[in-house]
Amino acid sequence: MKVFYRGMLLLVVAAFFGECLEFLINMKLAKELGEEGLGIYMSILPSIFLIVIIASLELPISISKFVSERKASHHRSMLQHAMRFTVLMTMALLLIMMVVVNIVPVFHEHPGIKWLILILIPVIAFSSIARGYFMGIHHMGKIATANFLRKIAQLILLVIVYTLFSFTTETSIFIALSTLIASEVVVFLYLMQAYFLYLRKQRGVYSESLQGRDVRKELIAVSFPTTVMRVFHAVTHAIQPFLIKAALVHSGMSVTMSNEHFGLLAGVAMSIGFFPAFISHSLLVVLIPTVSEKVAKKDFNGLHFLLRQVTWITLLYGIPAIFIFYHWGDMLTHMFFESSAATFYLQLLWPYFLFHFFVMPLQAFLIGLGMVKDALYHTVWSTVVSFTTIYLLGSNESFSMVGVILGMNLGAVIITVLHYWTICTKIGFPVLFFKSLKNR
Repeated sequence: MKVFYRGMLLLVVAAFFGECLEFLINMKLAKELGEEGLGIYMSILPSIFLIVIIASLELPISISKFVSERKASHHRSMLQHAMRFTVLMTMALLLIMMVVVNIVPVFHEHPGIKWLILILIPVIAFSSIARGYFMGIHHMGKIATANFLRKIAQLILLVIVYTLFSFTTETSIFIALSTLIASEVVVFLYLMQAYFLYLRKQRGVYSESLQGRDVRKELIAVSFPTTVMRVFHAVTHAIQPFLIKAALVHSGMSVTMSNEHFGLLAGVAMSIGFFPAFISHSLLVVLIPTVSEKVAKKDFNGLHFLLRQVTWITLLYGIPAIFIFYHWGDMLTHMFFESSAATFYLQLLWPYFLFHFFVMPLQAFLIGLGMVKDALYHTVWSTVVSFTTIYLLGSNESFSMVGVILGMNLGAVIITVLHYWTICTKIGFPVLFFKSLKNR
């Protein structure tokens, strides 16, 4: 457990400073892009994240799971096969995306966006191998450094470019996306040099050869369903801005006003509300190899203890965070815009934020337990209910944005309950948390 806590602490500290930088990045974007420009930028961003997920093939998760479950002598051979597999998949994906970027309207916002996408694909694909390996051997310091580098590089580039030059709104959006891609290149360079340096040090260590077919089969068994789940999640998040804005227009808002309100929701309220989520993301990264290792050893008592600890950690930071958002929301939102609507949205979204703090570590448990398909089914059901509610209530003039937020809250509650129930059933943990305390 010392390795778990040490890794989590490293990731949490780095992620905290990274989120502080993210906060500054969003403030800078809000200032430079304005309410409508920020809304357009936030509408494009989910599509970029979708490309990132597809390009990574969720190799960080499958490789970290493989490494944590297998002996060290298998690692080098597995990584060689993983590299060959990644080269082939990246070439295929580049060919597909050359066609897609010319068809999908969201990439036509600026002619240079399609080139940014094509640069991003190999950068993400190959850095995923290094990221997964360092996760699997519990070298979380390198993961923490990479995550922090991404934020600091993006902020520095934004400040330099926006300070030295002035742009139209359309060009400013393209510049914001360019700095995001450039920050991923910085992370790629750092991870790959750390990866090859580490492998060079391990050159004299005994290594066993593995069959490429067996390695690919094991990696795909985790990567494929996880990628499908993440792609579904990313696709729905790419659709969500347009669904919300369509519902708002149907409720009587103008297109410009719907963009502005979505900008306040996604660019302000959600930026603030998800600030503490760096802790849950850190838990996810550490939990996948830790849970996988305990499952391989059939250590169910260890899994029970881990689930209790994760629940307490989430409650200990989640509840105070929600209290702060609710009572000092106006002060926080006014750092972006002088808007009472953004404050109201932040306060109304408290269930969405609190339950999502639980979703990521619970999802890590499901992946470690080999229950990725269950996580996918839960995501599908919660999204269907959430989107249906968002449109039905959001398009009603009486509810409008309140209806949108109610739908988002409902989806977060459903997926959290389904994840938790499934994990408890699988490992024999009492569904009612207080009963587990009595049994200790």
